Amino acid sequence: MKLSDGVEQAIHSVAMLTALSEEGLLSAAALAEYHGVSASYLLKHMQALSGAGIVKTLSGPKGGYRLARAPSSITLLDIVLAVEGAGPAFRCNEIRRRGPNPLPPHTLTRPCNINVAMLRAEQAYRAELRRVTIADIVAEVVEADDGSIAARSCAFLEMHERKTKS
Repeated sequence: MKLSDGVEQAIHSVAMLTALSEEGLLSAAALAEYHGVSASYLLKHMQALSGAGIVKTLSGPKGGYRLARAPSSITLLDIVLAVEGAGPAFRCNEIRRRGPNPLPPHTLTRPCNINVAMLRAEQAYRAELRRVTIADIVAEVVEADDGSIAARSCAFLEMHERKTKS
């Protein structure tokens, strides 16, 4: 399964938003700059995260993004579904019914074994993503940090965090 670059960018951006002060915001441009990615591409994914209720959007020249929920209530699955959509990764097209010699109808009474196996695998994948929260990811980074990650993030936030009373 291949996920878009937007998933990685969205997860990193949501993790970055956990470091904001209570009244803080970051613009999509600042998030894109921090991660070295395209602002227009990231903006599309930030809008999807907003639509999914993962981030709050404050519009206007002093606007930006902040988390809409606690990091412990945002799972990796929430972010993947917001960016990629809720549809299954594998879509069975019943090709066993096609071709010059399709299977006879009486053999098609059970679901395709390939589809069943792929759906089982996707359920396991989604269960694992549902288990991991942004709080878990941030805690692992903090635990492994020698101080350089925190210093980089703090310096960036001092320059780019916008304050609001909303």
